[in-house]
Amino acid sequence: MASVLTQTTDRPSRTKPARRAGVVGSRAFPYLLILPMLALEGALVIYPIIRGALFSLDTPAGLGLDNYRYMLVDPDFWRMIQHTLVFTFSVVVIILAIGLALSLLMNWSFRGRGVVRSLLTVPWAIPEVPVAITFVLMLDPSFGVFNAFLRLVPGVTENPQWLLDPTLAMLVVIGATVWKGFPFYSLVLLSALQNVPAELYEAAKIDRAGRFAQFRYITLPGIRGTVALLAVLAFIYSTQQFTLIWLITGGGPVDATTTLAPAIYMQAFRFYNFSYAGAIAVVGFLISAIATTCFVVLQRRLEGDA
Repeated sequence: MASVLTQTTDRPSRTKPARRAGVVGSRAFPYLLILPMLALEGALVIYPIIRGALFSLDTPAGLGLDNYRYMLVDPDFWRMIQHTLVFTFSVVVIILAIGLALSLLMNWSFRGRGVVRSLLTVPWAIPEVPVAITFVLMLDPSFGVFNAFLRLVPGVTENPQWLLDPTLAMLVVIGATVWKGFPFYSLVLLSALQNVPAELYEAAKIDRAGRFAQFRYITLPGIRGTVALLAVLAFIYSTQQFTLIWLITGGGPVDATTTLAPAIYMQAFRFYNFSYAGAIAVVGFLISAIATTCFVVLQRRLEGDA
């Protein structure tokens, strides 16, 4: 009997360390799973950002802030910032407006809705290089299809030089960027609309609320978190846009469409001013980080008010 009692009293002391080891192991297991991803992000994202920031400090006199001092008095830099802001905010507003309008249309029940939804993904699926080439051909002043339709407008007798006029060139790259990206935002917003409870609309109909009232008080509050998130993604998508701008306009005419990404490329690979290109990249990273932080704070406030 004494031996049995001794074994019984000794058992918890031997199982407690095993249980603790099991708990610690279960807590550490998720972190072990994400270690490869963290290593990949560190090698391909964090390390290049740090190296780029250090590279921007490289001057003939050693490490310093000469590139940033020159940036403050460089009129070309401030024009580039202005073009970036105009391009970015135009793309964000237009792409979200078109995406919301199409998602509302696709949320209705009508014959052929599945086919239309499938066709919506075509612009998103086409690579950017064919899109840029197609837009250049359609904008050709001699045989471009845009000019053929424009001449149907009363009073238009001459073909506009789309890519030689600064204002028209900016409108072209904004339109091409919106056309390429709007399907993604439409489909995400459509998914958010389908998650809004149908009982709210039924109650609104009983209260004789109109379409606009339903959209204002039910639809928008139900998808505003998604809209805020998509605004962040659209901002990142537009600030990083390079291929469409470079292939359609080359940053011209007269640098009218030169935004952050083309400016970094030109400074690095056309003028071989790599340290100044690194400084511009650091400023672009800070602008994106600040804007993203503001969007995230706004999104949390919206979710808190919901």
